[in-house]
Amino acid sequence: MPIIRIASPLLTGLLVALLLTLAPAFAQDSPNTPPAGDWLGVLATPSGELRLLVTATEQADGSFRGQLESLDQAPGQKIPMSEFAIDAETMRFSIAAMGASYNGVWNDQTECYEGEFSQGMSFPLAFARPAAVEVTVIEGMDGVWEGLLVRGETELAFTLNVETGEDGTQVTLDSVTQAAYDIPVSDFTREGDSIGFRVPAASVTYRGALNTEGDTLTGQWTRPGFPEAEVSFQRTAEIVTGPNRPQEPVGPFPYSVEDVRFDNPEAAGVTLAGTLTIPAGDGPFPAAILISGSGPQDRDETVWTHRPFAVLADHLTRHGIVVLRYDDRGFAESTGDFASSTSMDFASDTEAALAWLRGRPEIDTSAIGLIGHSEGGLIAPVVAADNDAVAFLVLLAGPGTTGEQIILDQSLAAARAGGRSEEDLDVLAQLIPQITGTVSAAADEAEARTALTALLTDARLALLGAAPAQRELLISQNVRAWHRNFLRHDPADFLPRVDQPVLALNGSLDLQVLPDANLAGLEAGLSGNPDTTVVELEGLNHMFQRAQTGTIAEYAEIEETFAPHALELISDWIAERFVD
Repeated sequence: MPIIRIASPLLTGLLVALLLTLAPAFAQDSPNTPPAGDWLGVLATPSGELRLLVTATEQADGSFRGQLESLDQAPGQKIPMSEFAIDAETMRFSIAAMGASYNGVWNDQTECYEGEFSQGMSFPLAFARPAAVEVTVIEGMDGVWEGLLVRGETELAFTLNVETGEDGTQVTLDSVTQAAYDIPVSDFTREGDSIGFRVPAASVTYRGALNTEGDTLTGQWTRPGFPEAEVSFQRTAEIVTGPNRPQEPVGPFPYSVEDVRFDNPEAAGVTLAGTLTIPAGDGPFPAAILISGSGPQDRDETVWTHRPFAVLADHLTRHGIVVLRYDDRGFAESTGDFASSTSMDFASDTEAALAWLRGRPEIDTSAIGLIGHSEGGLIAPVVAADNDAVAFLVLLAGPGTTGEQIILDQSLAAARAGGRSEEDLDVLAQLIPQITGTVSAAADEAEARTALTALLTDARLALLGAAPAQRELLISQNVRAWHRNFLRHDPADFLPRVDQPVLALNGSLDLQVLPDANLAGLEAGLSGNPDTTVVELEGLNHMFQRAQTGTIAEYAEIEETFAPHALELISDWIAERFVD
């Protein structure tokens, strides 16, 4: 579920555009060859260069699908485009969720698409084929370097990962406290005992010196707008390949695994790609369709280096239940436009998954259910209401209150967990409903944008933890169609029409869909349903991990992906009703 506050020590969005001076990239190719593939733009900012990578993928009908990646801010996170076109003459795209667009024309002399990138303001930007990367080797620095930044009452733990291989010396930073991993480090240099590097995603510069033994690095951590801080890194012996995930499913599996694709006939251009896992034996088997939470999600609902849907699918299939999980439309291997879609569009995709699954011979068509997490728990009742094709629902942190109420509750819970004063909380309790009410009442995006621009003064942005430069990003996030639809959604419009068995679970430490109000809302909405089980699971967070605080920063620190007793509760509940 979304959180209205956007302040973060590490920027993962693209909205540093207000501070950017944009420069062209260098080319090696020409669009006289097919324009599919990667196109790189280099943005020269006051704190260093940022690279934007556009990936053009040709579709079966000859059109192209585009995705954008900010290599220095959020590597590996593909941002789906709401519109994309490329040919030998032009490249143009828009990303509705970010209020960003680009329009460029091919220049034969420079071998680049040259044009303007717009996001609140317009800047020149050129995209060209990526040039070859020069291999750089830094001697004597390989290892994991653990450090701690202390600034007032704030403590941030870091690990600097340095590893030399065929591609030269590669360096990344893990912000352990903030649960952000594999953050790119650039300009890593060594001159004698002097070491320097940059972290473009956070506008950080570091300059330090090694001790005589070469195992301690001490220097100054500099970030614009913050006091300079001394940070010392201590080297450990081995490279850490990543956080331990002991529940990660590893083959060979005692069931069959099949990559599948199916179309949504109600949405032109939407083909959903997923994975179907089928128990051993003859069947027919009961089945479950997994519906992911908000934001672009792959079929495993990969988040914070966890793959909860992979773990859940593995568990259920081992217990005799077929599981279908799929990439969200417009993300990973699924086609379509994610950015302009709403929860109702994703409900249409779930209906397409249901229709497709009913045609599989291994499936007991009288025992197909929906398992929705977070926003998926909003979508599942929409699909199930008055629908005899749905046999059961499992709602994992599913909403039981309106979208406006969820935003208010989760924002205050996050602010409280972050140490905000009671005075600040009282102010936020007044401000957040103003924001959500303004957006919800607007007739369209343009009206919402105008009203929100007037409302979000610098002082109010500061209360939300946002800088003036982030105003446009905050507005763009809150006025898009998905968000306006979410704010207006009321589960009470659908829950009384759900007459299938329902299992609703929530963790007591969930700070995104708070258990008290939402479980009460589900109970009220399902009060006429004779087979409803509502359970608050003590000590579990929004991801159904056993947790200490429930904060988002804790998700990646926890090795567990999905609490085993929660998995057992789900499989046992389904088995009692549908497994012979």
